[in-house]
Amino acid sequence: ASMTRYVVDASAVLAVIERDITIATRHHFVAPALVRSEVVNRLYDMVRRGEIGAEEGSTQLTRFSAMKIRYLGDAVLRRRAWSVADALGLDSTFPAEYIALTQLQGDVFVTADKRLARIAADVVPVAGVDDLG
Repeated sequence: ASMTRYVVDASAVLAVIERDITIATRHHFVAPALVRSEVVNRLYDMVRRGEIGAEEGSTQLTRFSAMKIRYLGDAVLRRRAWSVADALGLDSTFPAEYIALTQLQGDVFVTADKRLARIAADVVPVAGVDDLG
């Protein structure tokens, strides 16, 4: 089987670590550098709001740290993200970074965010977390 480069956003990463999904070795994860801060912030927020316990938050943070993700954030990506955000009329360049990275280096964009999936599907191939097996 050929290698697939999945661009994963924070919602996809959180779903993978929450469910402790094992990813096939033929798949490779790529993400904008901002995903690290987004994932850590969301985990912290879930613990703070009592959605998960502190121990579970720590376990998920450990799983995240163990994930093999290639992080990118060069000037080409930033310029493309700006263009994508502008073209799609987005309020932020953050979601545009995932779409832009998929255009530049990914095969498929993976997100658990249904709204973002609808927006991205107009410009890149999109999959859900359940498609990672």
